[in-house]
Amino acid sequence: MKKVTLKPAKEKSLLRKHPWVFSGAIKNVENEIKDGEIVEIYSNKDHYLATGHYNEGNISVRIFDFEKQEINEEYWRNKIKKAYDQRLKTIEISSSNNVYRLVHAEGDQMPGFICDIYDKAAVFQFHSIGMWKHKEVFTKIILELLPLNVVYDKSEKTIPKVYIQEFKIQNSYLFQQKEMTSSKVSENGNEFLIDWENGQKTGFFIDQRENRQYLGELANGKKILNTFCYSGGFSIYALNNGASEVHSLDSSQKAIDLLEDNLNFISDFKDNHTSIIDDAKEYMKNLEEEYDIIILDPPAFAKHMKVKHKALQGYKRLNTRAIEQIKPNGILFTFSCSQVIDNNLFRHMVLSSAIAAGRNVSILKQMHQPADHPINIFHPESEYLKGLVLKIE
Repeated sequence: MKKVTLKPAKEKSLLRKHPWVFSGAIKNVENEIKDGEIVEIYSNKDHYLATGHYNEGNISVRIFDFEKQEINEEYWRNKIKKAYDQRLKTIEISSSNNVYRLVHAEGDQMPGFICDIYDKAAVFQFHSIGMWKHKEVFTKIILELLPLNVVYDKSEKTIPKVYIQEFKIQNSYLFQQKEMTSSKVSENGNEFLIDWENGQKTGFFIDQRENRQYLGELANGKKILNTFCYSGGFSIYALNNGASEVHSLDSSQKAIDLLEDNLNFISDFKDNHTSIIDDAKEYMKNLEEEYDIIILDPPAFAKHMKVKHKALQGYKRLNTRAIEQIKPNGILFTFSCSQVIDNNLFRHMVLSSAIAAGRNVSILKQMHQPADHPINIFHPESEYLKGLVLKIE
């Protein structure tokens, strides 16, 4: 393998097993290293530190191992098998729960690679060209583990544009035993239609599985507003658990269409639902309805540090309006999936919103990403989903 040498004293983060090497830490790169190539990283004193994928940019190396060893098909097979075995131990995988994340990037020591399972379909999403180059090997390994009908690569918008053009990357099927573009799946017994070709991310927000389940436990007889509803995950759980009325709001007609498809799987309480196409921030300015529960699950307002302050202000305005207008003793589910907004910043934002709204607020529950989205303790950036369940007096 080719060699990347760090500047003096720049190995400290790697000794703490952080899986990223930034360009400013690099002293020397061996000649003719190509983007996506596997490299070994050495300290300024020529001590081996780690192995990873190289690409020119701010994050120059994404590390997948801190031990010197041969990287071949068997190496990746062991990695993916380890991830699968962990899921079997930590989450329920069954006919009533056949939606889960099999590989979670840095959380499974495979930075730049995500694999979501939708019953008999696997959807890959790559964020680094190095991992993308292994896609055929990963397909072979996962087909050995699971009885799949399709494997779909949905990386056209997640890999940096320079590589999209260079390698002519397009969303495509890596394996297709049966022609299908969507699948009916079950999550905690709730049924959803997953459209991986046209849906957001890989087709569904799997990371909210346990949080949707908790909403279901509170939903009976309640009037609920689900903002940024996408395909209606929280709404379906609420209706299946006896909510008296559910209003689902999204600015996207495509999202509402997906939601309407999922409503077809509900036999009871379907008439208790109303779809609303509107901008959540505008809609929340003056609610005409009194809601027992409001769900705020917006997209990431901050995808990088430069917009962190602006994002926090956006979260604050949204939460302040919800706290001001929810019914007395109402419950607010509020989330952030912005990686650069950590738990402390998120809680401080909610505190500021409660002060601005002038109401008493208490935390009933703290919510996180589930066990199939593991957090690498050496990589705090992998803890991205934060949520609070609040009681508003």
